[in-house]
Amino acid sequence: MIATLTRLFKGKAAPGKGAKAVPSLKDLQVIRSALLQTVADCDGISVHRLRHKIEQTQTVQDLWLLRNDAYQLISQATSQTIAAERINALLAVFEGWVDARQLGRIR
Repeated sequence: MIATLTRLFKGKAAPGKGAKAVPSLKDLQVIRSALLQTVADCDGISVHRLRHKIEQTQTVQDLWLLRNDAYQLISQATSQTIAAERINALLAVFEGWVDARQLGRIR
């Protein structure tokens, strides 16, 4: 799972520190795909709702906020440790798009 997320992030072209660039549709799709991948092995109505929200979300900030929902669903399906690993692996894809102060790891 983490290796797959890492491969997704390598091709991203996020702006540097302090940049105010607007993400392209391709950038948003990379982030959406990474977030969807974190819940790929989860199932249930709540997961289907989250997938729909992720697919419909139009901003990086809103996708960033949905990672909390993903954490909860992953924790329920697996464990808090696995959920933390998956959500922390997303930090790289959000780097440069979300304020650096928000990019804290889950412990």
